[in-house]
Amino acid sequence: MPVSLDRLLVVGISSRALFDLEVEEAIFRTQGLEAYRQHQLDNEGEILKLGAGFALVRALLKLNALAPDQRFVEVVIMSRNSTETSMRIFNSIKHYDLDITRAVLSGGASLAPYLHAFNVSLFLSLHEDDVQAAIDSGTAAALLYQKPANAYEELDQIRIAFDGDAVIFSDESERIYQTQGIEAFENHERENALKPLPEGPFARLLKALSFIQNSFKNSAAHKAPIRTALVTARSSPAHERVIRTLRAWDVTIDETFFMGGVSKSDVLAAFKPHMFFDDQPGHCDRASPLVQTGRVPLKAEVKDS
Repeated sequence: MPVSLDRLLVVGISSRALFDLEVEEAIFRTQGLEAYRQHQLDNEGEILKLGAGFALVRALLKLNALAPDQRFVEVVIMSRNSTETSMRIFNSIKHYDLDITRAVLSGGASLAPYLHAFNVSLFLSLHEDDVQAAIDSGTAAALLYQKPANAYEELDQIRIAFDGDAVIFSDESERIYQTQGIEAFENHERENALKPLPEGPFARLLKALSFIQNSFKNSAAHKAPIRTALVTARSSPAHERVIRTLRAWDVTIDETFFMGGVSKSDVLAAFKPHMFFDDQPGHCDRASPLVQTGRVPLKAEVKDS
């Protein structure tokens, strides 16, 4: 029987997001593929430093040790490297004792066609085209910013912070705000308060995390290993629809911040997430020096509309 990944939280991550490959990326950009290939072969035994997505991946993989009879998370390397240049990546995975056994090595081709083949719930990369293609295909994906200074501080929980509109929820309401202004947005949300918001690209991920949290709810041995936060620019009266939507989804968010336009940075610095997901470049730019940040692009069809 083939192994099924259907009931797992599957994270696809590029090698450059897992490890620091910025020197190698610069060689590829300035000197070409052959110089990059030779550099990787010459440095095959040199262990790579930690990349922007390493802390979250390591924390998620630790979930599997909490319940020996149940596996929650699978991580798949999804890299544009060739088979020949990949050995350094595998050597580094072994060095850091990461439980990662599966990989896609596309040899420069787009990775998007393989996301559904591995049932990927979340894709993390520093390659903007791959992230955009993932979002367009319906997979939660984020373009990672470079890691902040405190990216590898040890935390006793996996902590993930989400923006609301265009991340957990669809961008429908945000588009009203962008095109018609705050008054039209608030009127729309007040009139639709009893109508659940449509799902956004990260709704499936949030539900998967909630399922894992519930698995530990009645466990005396462990406190909940995951803590989530919603950090949204919304405020009253637009709060009601959010609360009712989460109820309709049967999803619990541990901490919620209705910021009402106040900068998110200080709240995020206090919450200390392994990752913060937001769609707005301005929010991401301000948050990224403080916490690891991933920008969630809009679907191309929405950008073009």
